[in-house]
Amino acid sequence: MSSVPPSAASLRGAVDLSSLVNRPTPGTAAAGQGQPAASGQPSTPGAAVPVPSLVIAGTDADFSTFIELSNLVPVVVAVGASYNEPSTQLDTILRGLVAEYAGRFVLVTVEADANPQLSQAFQAQTLPTVAAVVGGRPIGLFAGVHPVEQVRDVIEQVLELATQQGVTGVAQADGSTSAEAAEPVEAPLPPHHAEAYEAIARGDYAEAIREYETAIKQDPRDSLAVAGLAQVSLLARLQGKTQADIRNAAAAAPGDLDAQLLVADLDLSGGHIDDAFDRLLALFPTVDQPGKNAIRARLIELFEVVGIDDPRVVKARARLTGLLY
Repeated sequence: MSSVPPSAASLRGAVDLSSLVNRPTPGTAAAGQGQPAASGQPSTPGAAVPVPSLVIAGTDADFSTFIELSNLVPVVVAVGASYNEPSTQLDTILRGLVAEYAGRFVLVTVEADANPQLSQAFQAQTLPTVAAVVGGRPIGLFAGVHPVEQVRDVIEQVLELATQQGVTGVAQADGSTSAEAAEPVEAPLPPHHAEAYEAIARGDYAEAIREYETAIKQDPRDSLAVAGLAQVSLLARLQGKTQADIRNAAAAAPGDLDAQLLVADLDLSGGHIDDAFDRLLALFPTVDQPGKNAIRARLIELFEVVGIDDPRVVKARARLTGLLY
């Protein structure tokens, strides 16, 4: 498959979590008391695997439990941050897929700032970063937010790999109290944000854009809506396109500004943030004034996607300022 994001055949490879596999886990409850049951043996096809929830918060202290669980049912790990708009958007997509697949995989969410060891182990240079653990073997999947149909395709390939390795259990929430259930209840999203998230989950990016635009009209200082609009606009531009189509079009028409802008979108969506910025900043001096305006607008939008405080954004913004003046 050549569509965005990359297929399981071209994933970034195994992640070294050996330091977490056998490390002690003080205070970790036994299976059936807030932690998933696990064993070192492959699961019986279709066997029920009791877990406290299909979506569980993972930490540096207890992640070895989920590595063991991956011998029974595939585990998908999302490293993100609650304050990071792309992370929350992808969380909506992944939770929808967890429900859709009804226990064929378990989602483990990891707060990057609170769990630096896991963030480093999963090479989470961009938030969100998604990986899988199958049969105790962690596998990198993708970074950033991608259209729901593309994320579903990656999940399908993870499940196919799990079947090949005999990891075919079906997670079943046992109703016991979990860490997730004990967490404080988050405040409800503002209405237009909530509508945008629901639209993203079903792949209706045009509707999500309208909801974010409405939120911004109501409150121009709504920074989360501004970031959300930038992110979903990126998803909309990439929707239905493949990596090969995007790159081939740009290579065939180096003077086509729209094609070059789309390659930058593709680079950033795949976590190649510096490449995306460098491409546009190098192109900037070679185009006419309308082209410069278009590149500047796209860079400002991509800065919002990554996060305006990200060091890579700060560096690129300084380069853009130098080119403007």
